[in-house]
Amino acid sequence: MIAGAGQVVDRPADLVRAREPLTLMADAVHGALDDARATPAFLEHVDTLAVVANVFHDYRDTARLLGERLGCRPRRALLTTWGGNTPLSLVNHLCDEIAAGRSEVAIVAGAEAARSVRAFAKAGLTPPWTAPAAAVPRWGDGRDGTHPLENAHGARQPTVTFALVENAWRASRGQSIAAQADEIGRFAARCTTVAAANPYAWFPQARTAAELMTVDADNRMIAFPYPKRVNAIMDVNLGAALVLASERAAERLGLRREGLLYPTVGADVHEPWFLVERDALHALPGLARIGRAVQDTIGLRASDMTHLDLYSCFPVASRLVAQSLGLPADPQRPLTLTGGLPWFGGPGNNYATHAIAAVVERLRTDPGTTGLVHALGWNLTKHALAVYTAVPPEAGWQRAGTEVQAWVDGLPRPPLATVPSGRGMVEAYTVVHGRDGAPDYGVVLGRLGDGARFIARLPKDMDVLTAFEREEGVGRRGVVVHADDGNVFSPS
Repeated sequence: MIAGAGQVVDRPADLVRAREPLTLMADAVHGALDDARATPAFLEHVDTLAVVANVFHDYRDTARLLGERLGCRPRRALLTTWGGNTPLSLVNHLCDEIAAGRSEVAIVAGAEAARSVRAFAKAGLTPPWTAPAAAVPRWGDGRDGTHPLENAHGARQPTVTFALVENAWRASRGQSIAAQADEIGRFAARCTTVAAANPYAWFPQARTAAELMTVDADNRMIAFPYPKRVNAIMDVNLGAALVLASERAAERLGLRREGLLYPTVGADVHEPWFLVERDALHALPGLARIGRAVQDTIGLRASDMTHLDLYSCFPVASRLVAQSLGLPADPQRPLTLTGGLPWFGGPGNNYATHAIAAVVERLRTDPGTTGLVHALGWNLTKHALAVYTAVPPEAGWQRAGTEVQAWVDGLPRPPLATVPSGRGMVEAYTVVHGRDGAPDYGVVLGRLGDGARFIARLPKDMDVLTAFEREEGVGRRGVVVHADDGNVFSPS
């Protein structure tokens, strides 16, 4: 069960008062302990302290340092690899451990102080924070999230890769560019309404679809079709923590007996690892299959779940995940309980801890309902799912879809043309803009005549770049050549 949840937000008036990530983690843990009604002696009984790796000011042995800060000496300390899936995957793992009797009491914590890090840098100062320790092994899959060819052609940043998927998905649905923008705006506006009511949101302001999608000096285009206001914002100071325990340990240690959250079923999977390896760039076959396994295990459809938080780093994430789980791609209900990463805030890898904390709060006020949380890492690559209820499940905690990863690993991959030459067709594209708002470069994923996948840049031609934003580029044909600085696709 999850007995307690804590969240913190730090908006220091000056840098002297800025809390470092370790302090935010400790404050969130103390909040979770208070929420669980834990006694001062509770920390003596914590056997697992698990920390979601922070991106900014990485301490390298964060779990041990946090334990020292808390006065806690667990027999097991875990520090994750990178990825937005890691908090939820970690909670799923700890549920496995508790169900198997290998753990009784665990704490999960994470925090970022990226806003303060940036403020220190702007002032030319070094944060007077706890120094990083010697590195320790990390829990989770530590592989890099992008292929060398993707990196070489300007498709390393998520601002680019998610835009590529968004445009491929639009074309697969026969949607116009204008209709896509309208749909993104409606989705984003619903999210901002949730964020506006969340006391922990970094941007608690409701906005209209027009405010979010109209490109101007304050809302420049980042990578088509995403203006700045619909991109995840990591420049925040946020922390969250959870207290997990077995039923027996919770009763023995005197934790709260009402308002508990029960993890019911969970699943994890990763898609073919790199974008260039995926047969259909807009499809999430691994997620779709574990989604069915989760729903079949508990006998509920996603549409029956009362409360949803589907990972929302960029608009395509939540909407494509919704479709993969059997929900409408443009549902009228919000797909977030926090407000989503562009509006609640994107605290590095730790967003999903906040999402779970939001489920705790929601199910306490609506106890006869269910909550579904999804988290992802890298480029729609690593997925975690879990369903929570406010009543103990008859079957206890269950793992679903354990056979799915082997199925995904066996899916066909298109051959990859590292040095492509000849005629090809566009499958996905985006145009990346500079800080001045003007188009800078274009990235294309496509197929050659023999079916091989290629990645390339568009020519540095303003007419070509702007045309790909005005008119559908997916399906356009042209010639791809390899040059000294990479592959170039010229439409013709």
